[in-house]
Amino acid sequence: MSVIYDLEHITTYRYQNPVTFGEHRAIFLPNMGFGGRILSYSLETNIPCEMRWMMDTLSNNVTLLTFSQPAKELIVTYRMRGEHFGIPAIADFPLDHRAEEIPVQYTPDEWNDLSSFIRPHTEDPEGHLAAWTKHFVAGDQDNTLDVLHRMMDAINQTLTYQGREVEGTQSPAETLRLKSGTCRDYAWLMIEALRRLGLACRFVSGYLYDSALDGGEVGMTGSGATHAWVQVYLPGAGWRAYDPTNRITAGYDLIRVAIARHPGQVIPLSGSWFGETGDYLNMDVHVSIRKLATLPEFDESQAIPMSTPL
Repeated sequence: MSVIYDLEHITTYRYQNPVTFGEHRAIFLPNMGFGGRILSYSLETNIPCEMRWMMDTLSNNVTLLTFSQPAKELIVTYRMRGEHFGIPAIADFPLDHRAEEIPVQYTPDEWNDLSSFIRPHTEDPEGHLAAWTKHFVAGDQDNTLDVLHRMMDAINQTLTYQGREVEGTQSPAETLRLKSGTCRDYAWLMIEALRRLGLACRFVSGYLYDSALDGGEVGMTGSGATHAWVQVYLPGAGWRAYDPTNRITAGYDLIRVAIARHPGQVIPLSGSWFGETGDYLNMDVHVSIRKLATLPEFDESQAIPMSTPL
């Protein structure tokens, strides 16, 4: 089964007086892989703009925007229609024996490829993160999936989700101290904790689709918005999704756009402007995701053999 959906992401910056804009960097277009396909997309701005597309070091799709005139308002509108095949359950991909218990044993080739995702990125001078992490491992050998689920559940159940308009991501120690955070803070805490257990983890930025919104109901935390979660590399299963904000590991809710070693690498839209300090008024972000159709599973009995001429 797959889901066809429409996505719209509109970012608006407002200023007291006309300002000029430096280069902006947009990361909106998903790198779908086997998880789906892009049917159509567009990126528009309200003022003249030159767009250049590139892939960054992690193969994320990046758009570089160069503006040619000043304005009091900058509006960047991204639209996409996509097909999402969903994230299969971990049971569909049994772990290699060397991944069943912590510490996971990576091969030399895996270690070379994954080392930047295994090394912790943040400092922990007072040891609060390390102490918190130790609570999830009882002895020399712990079932890997049990540890992952215990940590995900602990973040979901013991911390308070608190949205904020200030850009950026809290340090894991700050999230533990405040006992609250956004989806980005939750994901970053789990990533840096798991890295201290020797697991390869990466930060994922994307969107959270929630079918409840289609019926006008109250959705999941952070639904209908940009979202962040964790991917953990487990030999035999590959990169597996863990969303501590909503306790999601499979299904159709998570639509991946980009991956990173740390949150600062995948800000959806970033750039500079030039004017007086008091010119900046505010920023507004509107995201909507609407399901158009659900397609049935592919019936292999109806497939045309490769040797049959069309």
